[in-house]
Amino acid sequence: MTKHYYIETMGCQMNEYDSDHLSRILEDSGYLRASEPEQADFVLLNTCAVRAKAEQKALSRLGRLTSLKRKNPRLLLAVAGCVAQHRGAELFERFPGLNLVLGPREIGNFRAILERARSSGTRVAAIDAHGTPTSFWGGFDYFQHNVKAYLTIMEGCNNFCSYCIVPYARGRETSRPPEELLKEARSLTLQGVKEITLLGQNVNSYAYEKIRFPGLLQAMNEMEGLYRIRFTTSHPKDLSPELIQCFGRLEKLCAHIHLPFQAGSNRVLKAMKRGYTAEKYMDLIGELRAAMPGIALTSDVMVGFPGETDEDFERTLDLIRKVEFDNLFSFKYSDRVGTPAAKMEDKIPETRKLARLERLQELQRKITLKKNKELLGRSLEVLVEGASKKKTGFTGRTSTNKVVNFISDKRYISKLINVTIKRASFNSLWGELTFP
Repeated sequence: MTKHYYIETMGCQMNEYDSDHLSRILEDSGYLRASEPEQADFVLLNTCAVRAKAEQKALSRLGRLTSLKRKNPRLLLAVAGCVAQHRGAELFERFPGLNLVLGPREIGNFRAILERARSSGTRVAAIDAHGTPTSFWGGFDYFQHNVKAYLTIMEGCNNFCSYCIVPYARGRETSRPPEELLKEARSLTLQGVKEITLLGQNVNSYAYEKIRFPGLLQAMNEMEGLYRIRFTTSHPKDLSPELIQCFGRLEKLCAHIHLPFQAGSNRVLKAMKRGYTAEKYMDLIGELRAAMPGIALTSDVMVGFPGETDEDFERTLDLIRKVEFDNLFSFKYSDRVGTPAAKMEDKIPETRKLARLERLQELQRKITLKKNKELLGRSLEVLVEGASKKKTGFTGRTSTNKVVNFISDKRYISKLINVTIKRASFNSLWGELTFP
């Protein structure tokens, strides 16, 4: 009898990569994908714990999924990702219907772990945080209809920023061999993938023997069939001159970098243990724009870190005005149990955090809209990804990671085309095909 699986993914791109990895193993083992959890024999929730709200959302969803066991007692229910690693076997006490807890470093052992849980009927907590990321070489048609794909090149983080749970949930930095990564990337291009995003908690600290991140980018740039390369996330303290120069000399490297700054106050940055100053961050922005004029800049920023004063917050707004980011991912500080910041005093009231967040987001909305409107009338190169969300046309992205919608037909999917921008909003652009 054919078995079906259902995987639901929360959080970052690395979780999406891990979910794809798990899906390929399941399909190679004879499972078929189900469109709803009610139709599945195996259900897995891949979770995020980077912020308190994300963890609460994951636990709430897991609670709802356990209710499926009442209708189907033979269902195998699993949780993976950072919540699984961080909470471990204690999740079995809170969710009696849970069968499997799978940490990110155990994904390479997933087939054997699943078989153990399935055949023995025992509950399994696989949460070794010291494992080496591994590849899976089955399921070579899995990405056949994908224009883009993710590729995790390293796991873990050594930075231990005072507010961050990632080093505790994902472990220490471990980089994958470049030969293995290039083999996986070639497999993706043979399936039709045209754009690959390289992933890591701190991707620019990639190091394997004598190969550093710029060397890996160079090798990827020489790959046949690949149109574009992106990477995320970078840490400012590890953004080397060699990596910055890659933007000016590697033609497949997209004109976009996500470089979190988190705060504009040096006092707050020091308390966060970020390892750089606001002035150093601004110097890096200048070097990036010199290496590639017109490069798009996005970032992460936090408001309401313990002890953040009104003056500290104003410095953050001032940095945003000076840089003029293309977009920002902004959020309120939240305690993560086990981190140094959770024990800090002088916590900011929620009402003040919310007011600061709203003010910051309003500033960024104006900047993003202004920058998008500056593109009106320009012809931009777009990689066509497929039908737009509203199914009224097609969509793609520029090298600077701007979403562009346009009227076309499916023959252009996975191709690079030129689009003249006619309308601009905060979230996206709309244009018409540009013909010679």
